[in-house]
Amino acid sequence: MTKLPVPGQLPGGMKSLVTMLGTALFAFGTPAQADTLLLGTYPDKMFTVDEATGTVKERIQLAAGLPVSMRMSNDKKLIYVTTITTSGVIVLDAATRKVLNQFSLNTPTTRYRFNGGVPDPTGRYFYTQLLRFDKEADRYKVSKPMFAVIDLQQKKVTRTAELEAEDDTLAGMRSAFMISPDGKKLYAFRDKVLTIDTATLKVTDRLDLAKPETTGMENVSFGGGVEALQNPNEFVSLFNASDPYIHNKIFGLGRFDLVNGKFDFTPIGPVPNQMSGLEITPDGKNGYAVVTNGTLGNKRCEIWHFDMATTSLLDKSEFHCRSRFTFGMSGDGAKLYIYGASYDIEVYDAKTLKLDRTWDLGADATMAGMLILK
Repeated sequence: MTKLPVPGQLPGGMKSLVTMLGTALFAFGTPAQADTLLLGTYPDKMFTVDEATGTVKERIQLAAGLPVSMRMSNDKKLIYVTTITTSGVIVLDAATRKVLNQFSLNTPTTRYRFNGGVPDPTGRYFYTQLLRFDKEADRYKVSKPMFAVIDLQQKKVTRTAELEAEDDTLAGMRSAFMISPDGKKLYAFRDKVLTIDTATLKVTDRLDLAKPETTGMENVSFGGGVEALQNPNEFVSLFNASDPYIHNKIFGLGRFDLVNGKFDFTPIGPVPNQMSGLEITPDGKNGYAVVTNGTLGNKRCEIWHFDMATTSLLDKSEFHCRSRFTFGMSGDGAKLYIYGASYDIEVYDAKTLKLDRTWDLGADATMAGMLILK
């Protein structure tokens, strides 16, 4: 039986996590201090923000509309943005922030709906899951959910394949996608991990995380990737799980090998109602996460500070809750950011967990996330 952590404390298994984090961080090297943030704003722009002053440096106009997702290429040279207004795809140069490619999939008679995706290793194709809406003489015809390939040169959807009935769930449209280094396997992280053959767009394997025999865990759900530990061969993410005996929920760090499909999980602590992040400082010594408990009038939001060397919860501090928000960290690990669905970025001191300042963006930030640019 898996030993569950005591509330307020971190389990001994955290020691292996610390070693794992340290190894990964040394492998990638200590990153240089970043000075620019990139985030999406309503109704149709990307903003770059100076980390030192909080001032908006650039306002990048997007003809394709409202940005809802963005991700960097594995070599950190390109940024892929998707929009909801016209079902658009934009490719930016990460160094200059210039638009290299921009187009919309929608036509007067056809509309698409998708949320994010992943480029293939060549940068030619973009893989996603979408719905298609066709306008007919007397009605709109709505497709079944489909895996799709968008050709970034032809600027259109070139291949699709309908999902099988067992894979057609609400979690599908919110899937996190990754692709194998050779471009032959597409992975969709959701209520299950689906392995998809990119040649046929058919599911070839399903990792049923409901009761994985190797971990003794059930009800596993993947969260967002831990950016400090990402590499082209591995997907690293926080996720929640519960043991199969008394169903006590815990959260931990999961690693999915994109080459051979192996899955590994290291528990961290008892899961709260909601958790966002695990942000790791460049030196690997400190970790931060945002925890939300309760709902509506009873809602309580806190920043948790972990000492990664002693495997302990060092400190926690309550902050003013928003209805929706995203959590992030500055490039040097000195600042913590609360942002999204608002006109500002709240900046917290990573040492004291206290509000340091508020940056006024002058525009409503979308929930597309934030990238730190060199």
